[in-house]
Amino acid sequence: MSDLTLAPALDIARHIREKTISPVELAELHLAKIERLNPKLNAFVQVDPDGVRRRARAAEAAVMNGQTLGPLHGIPISIKSSIDVAGLRCEAGTRLRAGYVATHDAPLVERLRRAGAIILGVTNTPELLMAWETDNLLYGRTNSPWDLQRTPGGSSGGESSAIASGMSAGGIGSDGGGSIRVPAHFTGICGLKPTPGRIPSTGHFPPSGGPSALLGVVGPMARTVQDLKILFEAIQGPDDADTCAAPVPLRWPSNDEVNRFRIGYFEDDVRTPVTPEIRNAVRTAAESLRRVGFEVEPFRPGGLEQARLLWKKFFVKAGGMLIGPMFDGGEHNPSPILKQFLDWSAAEPSLSAQDVIDAWIARDVLRASFLGQMRTYPILLCPPAAIPAFHHGERNWIVDGKTVDYLDAWSYTEWFNLLGNPAAVIPVNQSTEGLPIGVQIVGRPWQEEQVLSVAAAIEREVGRGKAPAIA
Repeated sequence: MSDLTLAPALDIARHIREKTISPVELAELHLAKIERLNPKLNAFVQVDPDGVRRRARAAEAAVMNGQTLGPLHGIPISIKSSIDVAGLRCEAGTRLRAGYVATHDAPLVERLRRAGAIILGVTNTPELLMAWETDNLLYGRTNSPWDLQRTPGGSSGGESSAIASGMSAGGIGSDGGGSIRVPAHFTGICGLKPTPGRIPSTGHFPPSGGPSALLGVVGPMARTVQDLKILFEAIQGPDDADTCAAPVPLRWPSNDEVNRFRIGYFEDDVRTPVTPEIRNAVRTAAESLRRVGFEVEPFRPGGLEQARLLWKKFFVKAGGMLIGPMFDGGEHNPSPILKQFLDWSAAEPSLSAQDVIDAWIARDVLRASFLGQMRTYPILLCPPAAIPAFHHGERNWIVDGKTVDYLDAWSYTEWFNLLGNPAAVIPVNQSTEGLPIGVQIVGRPWQEEQVLSVAAAIEREVGRGKAPAIA
């Protein structure tokens, strides 16, 4: 039964319904795995064994009475520690919030509980989420289950490490510049960055508002696309406190509709090279869709470089302007990783109020142009990053004889935060070093169902991701 911790959540749910395993047994399997693996991986910053066992007993009693609490009945999941879970820490990796415990569930957490999920605990992040490597002065660094000397990514690195290793059956991360998709790519799991407002970001810290609401979202992470779909269904829908909320009905396209989507793909953006294995992953995904009848053509949209530069203004410069003052005159200094980010921010040209307004308008104009291009290709395939998982502390890499700097390596995800497109990452192949390699599937705003349907078609052809060395 220990292998069940690496099974898809969909299969686990079936075992519970068929009573081949009880929610209590399942909870104990996951708690035992956390006890065994978390000292190596440092993915969880807080686990709630008593609460898990209490809820598992309630879920088991419901099964014995012939009741189903929902599609996630008895499924053990994890939540990034920047999202409110009542009674658990929501510190976002910073000593400025050390010891902060949420008093209420975020709306998405309430929805997960209503769907029957059992929350195991909360997972590690870089300080204030501003890095693609998970490390902080509160809890230290999180390691990849593929290689302890490598990062599982950031800022949802604790989530990706927990899910990939089987400590959690799925979970929730957040993403302002690739923070769900890069960790998914690094650890061989699946992740969805939704359109802002499709899943409520209410109860997330730092909160989304103003220009930040254009970029930052929360979304599901899991080991299979089908599990992403279950989680997405459970947590999607508007919330009044989310500034980007919209009443978008859930609608899964038919197989005939999906097969009519035209797919455009590009292997690089010309500016930032990607490793040969990542290039091959995009090609493999494109060929898998073509093989089952999709119309797939090479297509690189215009405006990507402008999107990168505008994202940098909002996330790097404006983000630093918001975060830097939090440490002024206080007893705590930022962690080394956050200080590095703040130094990068300070080195960028200053932003006046007029500059922010001009950038916001330029973003809207660019978005209209980009969506016009996507009328021809409503689904895009592209890399999720320039490289696979890197060693702790690395900040540049040589790819095709060119130096790729830290911020540039993730431009492949940053564009779609700026433009508001939904985008998923799923595993496709491995590097020569045995590291997972993912591909990114991008859709038009509010079309998460289309993105996940195409992702599922790729997964059926290439197979689901493999288990890591530490699992």
